Amino acid sequence: MTEKLDTIAEMDLVARLINDDMTAFDQLFWLYQKAVYLNVFKLTKDSGIAEDIVQEVFSTLWQKRASLDKERSIGGWLFISSYNRAINALKKKSREAVLLQEAAEGLAEEDTQEDLTNIQLSILEKAIGLLSPQRKRVFELCKLQGYTYEQAAQEMGISKHTVKEYLAAAILQIKNHAQQDADKLAAITLIVLLQHS
Repeated sequence: MTEKLDTIAEMDLVARLINDDMTAFDQLFWLYQKAVYLNVFKLTKDSGIAEDIVQEVFSTLWQKRASLDKERSIGGWLFISSYNRAINALKKKSREAVLLQEAAEGLAEEDTQEDLTNIQLSILEKAIGLLSPQRKRVFELCKLQGYTYEQAAQEMGISKHTVKEYLAAAILQIKNHAQQDADKLAAITLIVLLQHS
């Protein structure tokens, strides 16, 4: 289990990544690949697809390193990028719910996908910023860093049941915030991502 990465350390790694530092990329990969895999696997229930998406997401991270903003959460970027790819994989694999199909329609072009990811990241960051400190910490540990309920409970010194309650409340609050957003397509797809969390 990796230790929680603090914001300053993460910003430093991202700054180094932007400057083509492969060691920083490797560190980010080992810090976040488990969380990305677990989040995608929960949605797809397919280890092969989840492994492929992990590779695609980190490959994209490397390719787009020059356009990253070191002030923004790399965990949030990975969370949203991986879920968008999981949705697209599910859409190809089978005919999913109508909302999922409509929300994901027309996202095949890379530019559109990138724009949507940036909008979703903005919505997610704003919503996370509105959470109470405890809910925010639980969401970051469980959703962005891949901690289990037990690990998050131990890290925070609270019960597993309390972690579950905080996480459920955080997801509901983020969904409610997303529903208020003006960019309906981005908000709908973000809500779909959270429904599968």
